[in-house]
Amino acid sequence: MKLSTKFFAAIAVTSIMISCSGDAQKQQNGKATSGIDDPYKEILSKYNTDIPTKILTPDVVETEMLGTLNFYDGMPTNETVQKVYDNLDFMRGIDVFLNFIPMASVESMRTGLVSIGADDYNKVAYFADLLDSRALFLTGNSTTVYATSFINLKKDGVMVMEIPAGAGPGTIDDAYFRFIVDMGAPGPDRKQGGTYVILPPDYKGDLKPTPNTFKDNHSVKAMIGGEERDVWIAQSRTYSNWVILRGFLVDGKPEPAAKMWRDGLKIYPLAQANNPKKMEFINISGKEFNTIHANNFEFFEEISNVINREPLEFLDPELRGQLAGIGIIKGQPFAPDSRMKRILTESVKVGNATARSLSLLPRNPKAYLYEDSYWFAGFIGDDYRWLDLDGHRGRNMDARTAFFYSATVNTPAMALKIPGVGSNYAFGSRDNDGNILKGVNNYKLHIEADVPAKDFWSIVVYDPQTRSELQTDNLFPNKNNKRDKLIYNEDGSVDLYFGPTAPKGKEINWIQTVPGKAWFVLFRLYGPLQPWHDKTWQLNDFELVK
Repeated sequence: MKLSTKFFAAIAVTSIMISCSGDAQKQQNGKATSGIDDPYKEILSKYNTDIPTKILTPDVVETEMLGTLNFYDGMPTNETVQKVYDNLDFMRGIDVFLNFIPMASVESMRTGLVSIGADDYNKVAYFADLLDSRALFLTGNSTTVYATSFINLKKDGVMVMEIPAGAGPGTIDDAYFRFIVDMGAPGPDRKQGGTYVILPPDYKGDLKPTPNTFKDNHSVKAMIGGEERDVWIAQSRTYSNWVILRGFLVDGKPEPAAKMWRDGLKIYPLAQANNPKKMEFINISGKEFNTIHANNFEFFEEISNVINREPLEFLDPELRGQLAGIGIIKGQPFAPDSRMKRILTESVKVGNATARSLSLLPRNPKAYLYEDSYWFAGFIGDDYRWLDLDGHRGRNMDARTAFFYSATVNTPAMALKIPGVGSNYAFGSRDNDGNILKGVNNYKLHIEADVPAKDFWSIVVYDPQTRSELQTDNLFPNKNNKRDKLIYNEDGSVDLYFGPTAPKGKEINWIQTVPGKAWFVLFRLYGPLQPWHDKTWQLNDFELVK
């Protein structure tokens, strides 16, 4: 993997050079740890017994990050106390930003849908004419027909969802973007449709969650509106929950999937099963709206809103403690003073830079799909909880941040390795020399024949600023092997082109980019087959066309 062998090797060499330079300087001065300038000599003279210096603190401590820290016999001076407390609040602000991106993201999705009229469970926003680049939607695609809504289990109690047969991947995630249940193709109904029951976090009734996996898909009997049905049951840890469904194109057209949602999707409270509200479907194709969290101080206000709406127990004490450390506490207003607001504003700047780096150029070698390649996985570690599967490292928080900064929908289906089931994604943000993909340049991507996707594959170009579809003269900056009449090579491979102008005679294989802007892509496989999982089929890197 090029990044680890080139990029980080250079960092390591630089660090060694700095260290060696520092050691040489100490030897030249001859004053580091002996003689009259020994920082511990005066301290040790005050003791009657031998004291190990490793437990002592000199009166003057030089640091790279905070500069000089002063002490009097181990007691920090007022200046030092202020400096380290400012730094502590700064670090806690960064931790909150990185660890609560999932929460801020799903909350921004909720408020974004409210802004275009989808403000109740029966109001489903759907892209009947596909998602285009006018909507700010984290790495959304224009090759499936999204249908989405929010359910409020505190207001409406136990909820019922009827999923039509033929539905593609569907998921419900909670207010911290934790997985609740899959539906449709990767869910227990296995694309045959069925009824799902969602329980609130404080539910005390007789209904019990079912396994709800593709492999273990047994259902149970439950009474729905006086009728006994086979249902799958899941329970959320939060009141607010995001429903996101996908329908596949038929002959390259979205209308069959849009009609499937209008005719077959039903959402209603169990208590109102006999007389549910009429479903409303809001076509949001072509609308301009934002579903992306803030990267400034407003981020913390978004988080505070969620904390005050959800039950206390939906977060563990460790995470609640992080929030409390910067003044976000359930039942209390978030009102930082001018000092704290200034520090948290700085925290967001550094947190945002960190999240961007983790998401768009990961340093984890395990993120990269192949040796000597810049393609990397968005779902690092193959676990939807971001738990390290060897059991030794705990939760990979960097991988979680990397995913949610640029993507949405948390589901085990993203890591499924059952051939032909679920979906897998690959991120590309560099060319084969490790350089940023720039809109002013022209690039070629050679895709080998026999792409291992049972359903279809697609590639979409995104804007690194918004992590949404790149806005160009074409509202749909993507290619799809089922919809687009691509020109293939004799061996079945295909060359795609990216740049500000189309190569003559190959316009159908071209995606426009914008001079002065960078870009990155997601390569998607729906129904990935075994050659993708075992990497006997691989993606090539982008090549700069000179």
